[in-house]
Amino acid sequence: MSEPLTAAPEHKRKWSFPSTYTILAGVMLAVWLLAFIIPPGAYNTDGEGRPIAGSYHRLEETKSFGARLRDLFLAPINGLYGIQDGKTGQVGPDMAGELYGAAAVFLFVLAVGAFITVAFATGALDRGIGSLAYRLRNRTLLLIIGIMVVFAIAGTVEGFAEETLGFYALLVPLTLALGYDRMTAVGMIICGAGVGVLCSTVNPFATGTASSAAEIALGDGIVLRLAMLVVLTAATVAYVLWYARRVKSNPDKSWSGWLPGDRDVKAEDHEPDPMNGRQRIVLWLVALTFAFMIFAIIPWAEVLEGPGAKSYPWQLDWFFPELTALFLLGAIVIGLVGGLGETRMSESVGKGFSDFVGAGIVIVLARGVTVIMNNTQITSTVLHALEGVVTGTSSAVFAVAVYLVNIPLALLIPSTSGHATLAMPIMAPLADFANVPRSLVVTAWQSASGWANLVTPTTAVVTGGLALAKVRYDRYVKFVAPLLGILFVLTCVFLAAGAWIG
Repeated sequence: MSEPLTAAPEHKRKWSFPSTYTILAGVMLAVWLLAFIIPPGAYNTDGEGRPIAGSYHRLEETKSFGARLRDLFLAPINGLYGIQDGKTGQVGPDMAGELYGAAAVFLFVLAVGAFITVAFATGALDRGIGSLAYRLRNRTLLLIIGIMVVFAIAGTVEGFAEETLGFYALLVPLTLALGYDRMTAVGMIICGAGVGVLCSTVNPFATGTASSAAEIALGDGIVLRLAMLVVLTAATVAYVLWYARRVKSNPDKSWSGWLPGDRDVKAEDHEPDPMNGRQRIVLWLVALTFAFMIFAIIPWAEVLEGPGAKSYPWQLDWFFPELTALFLLGAIVIGLVGGLGETRMSESVGKGFSDFVGAGIVIVLARGVTVIMNNTQITSTVLHALEGVVTGTSSAVFAVAVYLVNIPLALLIPSTSGHATLAMPIMAPLADFANVPRSLVVTAWQSASGWANLVTPTTAVVTGGLALAKVRYDRYVKFVAPLLGILFVLTCVFLAAGAWIG
């Protein structure tokens, strides 16, 4: 008698964390739905467009369901090239006013992709990375420290943020060659520059904008911020070093995982083949391009003299349009110097565009979320709710409370200058009643903004950087969560001490 047939066991489909695109689409839908619950509101503004404390008022709901649905439908489009109307403040593709979308950042990412891909096609970066990995094979931790300290300095001085997107194509292959994983590179870049922005000292986009809105000098409170910069940067570097050593000693403990080919890139025990003359020149051109980019974007006069200072004659004041043109021109020059010829150079530029367009779309989707908030006018309502939390507390509690209430606001408004323009005119006068210097409010605000921007999925620095590094957002959150806890506690201690000292 034959045995009865048994059904083959069903293989349950394993759940996987959604992609960055799905996360941002979910955030976009959630914000859109919340706008039906949170009433629109606004503050009266002064002659410079800054909100006046105590002037918040509700606005009549004028948007129909169809108009709201259109905002959701066009959010990705507005995130790319939406225009903000100068009178109504609404953002749309057919408005007249200033560009609100992330088209400039989107094109910058594509240009960097073309530049790096052409440089790799010459063979210069491959051999250069191999040579550097070989030379630093016994001193790799010094490399991590050096890169993070440089990025932290750039962050504290001029708000080095979106500009970091250009460094992933260089540092990810280097860290892999040295035996680390992709998360190590992410930690070096996002956390290195991010802790500098968190502890901004003379950053005109954060400290400068906030100090001006609070009607204090840029240098007020700089001693406390310098102390924070030293301690918090040391803690951040130590955390990334701990993770890097952990992964190198046991690759199975990597939080980013390994993609095919990642562990084939290694610093060989023998010195790699020497570079030819063309490749050496290409490496110098790559290094000089990035160095020139940093020089061109720093507002030197405001850094050295304070907000509103007139630019020096030699100061360039470049931004994303000029930087995009710089990298496109650099790709052409490097292709010619590297001997690629017209055909290979054109193919490399096209490949660079295609490889980096995914990161650009992530940036566009993140900006689309802020467009929905702007068009539904709920940002001021959120700010008003947080305003009442910090009233009537002791000086130390007040300083920490300002920090706490600005964290959710920073998650909603990733732009430091936009966040400062909204929050500081409201928060700064409250410091007078709490008997703390207004500079402490600026420090608390920028600390909250910097802390939130280390993890918020609506900023190009995080989502765009992770897309370039090919690291999942949920794994990055797992990596950065302990560091966020450390930085949170240290920041609260510094703010309470600053309030106590006065």
